[in-house]
Amino acid sequence: MDVEQLMEHCLAKPGAWPDNPWDHEHTVIKVGPDDKGKIFAFLGAESVGVKAGATREVADEWLERYPDAASVMRYIGRSGWNSLALDGVPDDELLEAVDVSYDLVVAGLPRKHRPPPSGQDS
Repeated sequence: MDVEQLMEHCLAKPGAWPDNPWDHEHTVIKVGPDDKGKIFAFLGAESVGVKAGATREVADEWLERYPDAASVMRYIGRSGWNSLALDGVPDDELLEAVDVSYDLVVAGLPRKHRPPPSGQDS
C-alpha cells in the first residue's frame, strides 16, 4: 500500500476532505464542515496516523500485534492515536484502521456535522 492508495481510500469516505493545516508536504484527511472538520488520518510518506481505539488500552493492541510497525503518536497518543508503517502492516488492516479511525471521529462530531451514511443524501 502506498500513500496515494491510502488517500484515495480516505477520500472515498462520506464527508472526507484533504487539508494541510501546517503547510508541509503531508496531508491530513478530515471529516465534517470546513470550519469544524476533525482529522481522522494523518498521511505521511511512510506511515498513517489513526485514531486506533476509543482508549489508549484498545489502541495498544496495535503495538502488541505490530511492535516494529506501530507506535504511539506524539502529543495525541494518550487519546488513542497510533502511527502505523505502510510497509509493516498488511494492507487490509491499514484500511480497517482508517475505517475505525473515521468511525470514531465521526461519532465524536455533533450530529449536525456528521455526514450522511454512504448512499444517502442529506
